[in-house]
Amino acid sequence: MEWTEFLVNHWHVKVVSIILIVAAWIDGRELRVPNWITYPMVISGLIYSTWVGGLTGFGGGIAGMIVGLLTLLPLYAVGGMGAGDVKLMAGVGAWLGWQTTLYAFCASTVVGAVMAVLMVLWRRSFHKHYDNFMMILSEWMIVKNPFRLSEIAAERKQRMLLLPYGIPICVGSIGYFLYTGII
Repeated sequence: MEWTEFLVNHWHVKVVSIILIVAAWIDGRELRVPNWITYPMVISGLIYSTWVGGLTGFGGGIAGMIVGLLTLLPLYAVGGMGAGDVKLMAGVGAWLGWQTTLYAFCASTVVGAVMAVLMVLWRRSFHKHYDNFMMILSEWMIVKNPFRLSEIAAERKQRMLLLPYGIPICVGSIGYFLYTGII
């Protein structure tokens, strides 16, 4: 394959990959994915989807965005994830549609789980994190109000080991793109 053909084929996946790399870099340094990345990503993804598919493409972009939101929104609602991570996944969906987003989310989840385990092992804090995990589970079972759960999680956030989830989203998504050959 020639260099120009490589650049032109699936160029939109390359754009998404570059955005994911920038977001992961910032999240790794600042523990946040800024709105100046996520909002333009979602809007440009919807524009791209409409451009290539008309009204049907716009619907596909909206469906992908919704899937991206719904995959991470429950964790955000209870304080397990930042809003930037949720919007980043919505941006992937707006650009690439619901199916690719769902598979990218699954790959990101695996990467995130491996990263979380490695972080706990590295810091030798298994018991502390196990206790936190059990406390969170009991809160979910006892406190039924998601707004209250979110408040409790915000209070707990100060003493928890935070995983910059933009990194697993980036690594998992790009890994999936490479695996399927769309990049």
